[in-house]
Amino acid sequence: MIVNSTEVQNNFGKYLRLSADEDIIITRNGLPVARLSATRDEKYRPNAAGMTVKEGTPSHDRQKATYEEFVELTKDIEGRYEYINGEIYQLVSPTTPHQAALIELIVQFYIWSEAKQCRPFVAPFDITLQRPNGQINMVQPDIMIICDLEEHSGDDGYYKGVPTLIAEILSESTARIDLVKKYDLYMSCGIAEYWVVDPEEQLVFVHSFKDGVAERPMLYKPPAKAQSRVFPDLAIDLALVFR
Repeated sequence: MIVNSTEVQNNFGKYLRLSADEDIIITRNGLPVARLSATRDEKYRPNAAGMTVKEGTPSHDRQKATYEEFVELTKDIEGRYEYINGEIYQLVSPTTPHQAALIELIVQFYIWSEAKQCRPFVAPFDITLQRPNGQINMVQPDIMIICDLEEHSGDDGYYKGVPTLIAEILSESTARIDLVKKYDLYMSCGIAEYWVVDPEEQLVFVHSFKDGVAERPMLYKPPAKAQSRVFPDLAIDLALVFR
């Protein structure tokens, strides 16, 4: 199918779905400039922490594109999208348990951050990460703690640095991405700590990374408090998160 860029920008979600059946050739001024094509679904593999998700768990719609194509295609359209390992992921609306955990977590992170240099932020908030090989990725973590905001705020008003801590809250549609692709991405791009929050199982895994290598993860369940390694005075009351 051949479609002009204006039509794709106005109806991006539609063409993401159509690309599952056939390639979408995108033109500008009559010349082909990009292609959207579906990627073969992967069989799930557990991550380094041994966390598993059953095969067949729904994931985001995804299409292959260069980073430049991703920026061009998504800059003027509604909706939320991430770009990981050369694939575009359309983010779906979060569930009620996801949002309930998100609200309680951000409240506790905010209370902890008072009078500190580090500040918590919540999605939607674009984070651009570059792997050591130069590959660029763009994600929208559920929660992040940023300690270098002043040093890495661009003239356009967007943050350009690397968060110290990122937290992702699992849901059925995001679990495979959060447990595998984002785990690997965050480990390789300088994130010091990655929290994986599972509302269904009521648990939190705290992953620590140093020089691109994972340390032993810590598992917390209520009524315990989830303890940060990178911030020794940060402990989150899980009885409140999963109430």
